[in-house]
Amino acid sequence: MSIAFIAVIAALLYLAAAGVQLANALQKNPGLNRSVLIITCFALACHLALTGDSVLGSSGLNFGFFPLLSLIFLAVNVACMIALAWRPLENLLIALFPLSAIAVLIATLGPDTAAAQQLPLGVAAHVGSSVVAYSLLTLAAIQATLLAAQDAQLRKHQIGGLLAALPPLQMMESMLFELIWVGVIALTLSIASGFVFMDDIFAQHLVHKTVLSIVAWLLFSLLLWGHHRLGWRSQTAVRLTVGGFTVLMLAFLGSKLVLELVLERG
Repeated sequence: MSIAFIAVIAALLYLAAAGVQLANALQKNPGLNRSVLIITCFALACHLALTGDSVLGSSGLNFGFFPLLSLIFLAVNVACMIALAWRPLENLLIALFPLSAIAVLIATLGPDTAAAQQLPLGVAAHVGSSVVAYSLLTLAAIQATLLAAQDAQLRKHQIGGLLAALPPLQMMESMLFELIWVGVIALTLSIASGFVFMDDIFAQHLVHKTVLSIVAWLLFSLLLWGHHRLGWRSQTAVRLTVGGFTVLMLAFLGSKLVLELVLERG
């Protein structure tokens, strides 16, 4: 079975799971439907195989733009499925899975933009913690977007459609801050491991990523402090979450996009 065929199957499975979950949400059926869970398990298995093929190689690890994008979405999906054991995050899948389908196809069918490298264990751990942090804060950004839409409709007294299937606003806020707390812990480990294991984290090709990651950490930390001490909620939480995620996205993917696809320095 070819890798391209597996990629198409994974993309179709993700789209099918998102479609079934969307139908459940519109029918106001709470919880994760068993058929969604089964389809998602097969999609994740295919995605794992694809990511292993694109990232892991005999000559080392390939953290080019497209393989890294696929790895991040795999981590995001796994994190979301694990979090579902405690919190009703199933409607995040409606937005997340179509994006995952696109990432899988691009990573498999797109060009190689970077060569594989043999990385020391400490550097690999730094990359892994970075992917975990980015994945958790991606979930937080999607959660913040839903929270903003829900809050806007509540202010207009016009709750309907998909938003009507979301948990109460207070629970949505609680889930958002839980995701941010765990994400900030992972981001702290990522930045700390970079200082410990990278030879020069402020080298020319890393300084933008380092500075932007620290700025994102400061924004998320400010939000957590403001929520705890000043009671920041709702729109303030949404703005700082989306702002922090945007800075983090520029740190993790923006620089790779410019270097590998624009300047072709893989």
